[in-house]
Amino acid sequence: MPSQTSQDTPPTSGSLTPWLMLAHAAGLRPAGAGALLERFGSPQAVLDAGLAPVAEILGSSAAAAALLGPDRRRDQAVAAARAWLEQPACAPEDPARFILTLADPRYPTRLRELPDPPLVLYGHGDAAWLSRPQVAIVGSRNATALGARTAAGLARDLAAAGWSVTSGLAEGIDRAAHEGALAGAPGATVAVVGTGIDLTYPSRHRELSRRIAGRGAVVSELPVGAPPLAHHFPRRNRLIAALVHAVLVVEAAPRSGSLITARLAADLGREVLAVPGSIHSPLAQGCNDLIRQGAKLVAVVRDILDELPPAGRLGLRWPQPAGAACAGEAPPLESPAPAALPPPDLSPVHAAVLGAMSADPVSVEALAAAGDLPVAGALAALQTLELFGVVERLPDGSYIRCS
Repeated sequence: MPSQTSQDTPPTSGSLTPWLMLAHAAGLRPAGAGALLERFGSPQAVLDAGLAPVAEILGSSAAAAALLGPDRRRDQAVAAARAWLEQPACAPEDPARFILTLADPRYPTRLRELPDPPLVLYGHGDAAWLSRPQVAIVGSRNATALGARTAAGLARDLAAAGWSVTSGLAEGIDRAAHEGALAGAPGATVAVVGTGIDLTYPSRHRELSRRIAGRGAVVSELPVGAPPLAHHFPRRNRLIAALVHAVLVVEAAPRSGSLITARLAADLGREVLAVPGSIHSPLAQGCNDLIRQGAKLVAVVRDILDELPPAGRLGLRWPQPAGAACAGEAPPLESPAPAALPPPDLSPVHAAVLGAMSADPVSVEALAAAGDLPVAGALAALQTLELFGVVERLPDGSYIRCS
């Protein structure tokens, strides 16, 4: 792991440029950049070292020549980063922008535990939240309504207990976790994104991203303008795993990226927790497998807090973000997320269909057979119940009961 350089204050505009050049040099991985910093002490010293010493560290003359020679794409990335940082705010309430380097005292200590910590972090909001006690809540993009309510309720209760909630700004469980944390008090949340900091993916989360930056932070290690490419998201996941004390998975299919985050967290010595689900639900298989492998089963927020040190005690060691209340150590009363209420005056058909359902997925044909109904009649009843929010259609065409 690269050591912190002798620089002890946030970089100035001039001193930031060598960090950006090193971070965005073509073909140079963070681990290789870290080895260069260990040897030479600062990015400027690396760039001034000459071909032979750099080639000796990288084990390749070609890699050294690529780093020290002209690089138009790198120069464009550096210029874009500085332009983004220096862009004036459109309104006084716009979140602050920041770029943290490994030498910045605000750089999160827990990221330094990675074998390849990012050389630079781009962010909107308050960088101090990156060093506050955090729990990640991650899961399926195609979450059920029940899964989303579970994630939001646990996030709200964690926020009320003094923990920031970290996730990836994706659809489904990520969104629910961010929204739940914002509904808590003090309500901080951190989003680690898989695009450049100037982009929001999915674009419909632009307003959510703005609210997160106003009550926490949105961060990325990718260059300004980087699109949402598939290989960016495992990189994002390792940052989520490193920043937090624990990773909670809520709904995950067997090949879900959330399981990658859980594995990375376990490798870093973080707690791994999971919300169990029906053995018949594909979205529960990943969580059930994690529990089978030793992850802590979570049903209420107390199950999470029992595995963590008190947030208030941890907070004494780290900077308190401006405007945030001190995190207390006492957890809140565990209040479940509000469930959808059944519609009034159910007809016999609707009541029969709803009574035959549970949190286990069931097909329309099975419900029709259970209620001695034609398939068309069962489907019509399900569609009506779905409008009231008491059942949900899954991607495979089956249905579950939400309350």
